[in-house]
Amino acid sequence: MTPNSPAITELSTFAVDVEQGLSSSPKHIPSKYFYDAAGDKLFQQIMAMPEYYLTNCEFEIFEQQKEQILVAFGDNPFELIELGAGDGTKTKILLDYFLAQKADFVYRPIDISAHVLEHLVSDCARRWPDLDVQEVAGDYLEALTEIQQEATGRRKVVFFLGGNIGNFSQTQAVGFYRELASHLAPGDLVLTGFDLKKNPATILAAYNDPAGITAAFNLNLLHRINRELGANFDPAQFLHWETYNPASGEARSYIVSKTDQLVKIKQLQLSVHFSAWEPISVEVSTKYNDRDIKMLATQSGFEIQTTFTDQKHYFVDSLWYFKINS
Repeated sequence: MTPNSPAITELSTFAVDVEQGLSSSPKHIPSKYFYDAAGDKLFQQIMAMPEYYLTNCEFEIFEQQKEQILVAFGDNPFELIELGAGDGTKTKILLDYFLAQKADFVYRPIDISAHVLEHLVSDCARRWPDLDVQEVAGDYLEALTEIQQEATGRRKVVFFLGGNIGNFSQTQAVGFYRELASHLAPGDLVLTGFDLKKNPATILAAYNDPAGITAAFNLNLLHRINRELGANFDPAQFLHWETYNPASGEARSYIVSKTDQLVKIKQLQLSVHFSAWEPISVEVSTKYNDRDIKMLATQSGFEIQTTFTDQKHYFVDSLWYFKINS
């Protein structure tokens, strides 16, 4: 199809990104499309795996340092804006404490998955009927634009947890935070979870678990393309492959074709050829050290206010203060 054909305007963002990614060389699909209803359930299982240390590390930080975290936010009313909120399991630790301390705040969870967001809002309403929850379904920055247009007078405290910043390259991360800064006012705060560089075997195990849950999570992307775009992927003819490069700090996930094959995607009127052992790049998860985090904050127009880390120093939640208008 040509870029100006009528059909292209009717395609979802998912369809357009799949078409562009599978028509490229090397092939790639953004990791954000892992999260449909089936993917959400599989990711909950991943977070419960013993190998997936990231969840437990951030749980530990919030459980043991919730008082210090609230103090760091200051005494003024604030909007707690969470990017990629998911089911909010870790954040609920803080919500419960903040409410017990009678903090004056509004919770604004943002997620691309309307399905998981619906469950989060429902659970919050059940547990804390008096909590003001104002959810926004959609892309992070589009949602922030919507929130920015509402003049509430509250300080913005933006959460980006779980090491999700690692899904960007370091260059992309700078661009992301500069764009984020354009939606903030001086004095607003950003709390980011960074997965720290550590024993490469520990990192690799978190993304290549022996139970195969991560493999199922990644391969579900092919099932989603089949369901939503009318493709005929046979997931049994693909495998999940994970690498970690300690020099770059990048863990990379691939879906690899086992055979020479042709896949048809009906909605796109597209046939995609895969050579034997040809990969689709589906995720990068960059790991950081303290120097990397400081450099990222400085280059993006922020100043590190304080940090919260677990006992093993596997993970850090870094609180940044926005200094200037970008």
